[in-house]
Amino acid sequence: MADIVPFPRAPRPDRPQPSDPEPLWRHLLGDQLRRRRHDREETLTETAEKAGVSPQYLSEVERGRKEPSSEMIAAIAGALDTSLIELTSAVADELRSVPASAAVSVSVSRGSFALAA
Repeated sequence: MADIVPFPRAPRPDRPQPSDPEPLWRHLLGDQLRRRRHDREETLTETAEKAGVSPQYLSEVERGRKEPSSEMIAAIAGALDTSLIELTSAVADELRSVPASAAVSVSVSRGSFALAA
């Protein structure tokens, strides 16, 4: 039998290669929630009780593991004595600070969307 020799893949010049992927909304949201909870010197349990969610769920939101609904975000924001607009504005400000090289491009091809990262 013959040996199989893999060919190295050369980067395609027609596809830009960002150095770092764009951060996900849920990760920045979680960071913002954790920061605000720590500023208030509250435990996960204390904040979760106020928001009406489990400490485990709040922990997963803070770590960016869960994609919470707008109702859940509003409940957690309320538990932290902040408004939904203040929270989303802070996350949007963080997204604006991401270098353009990390942006993900979206292209349309034949009526469908393609996401290139």
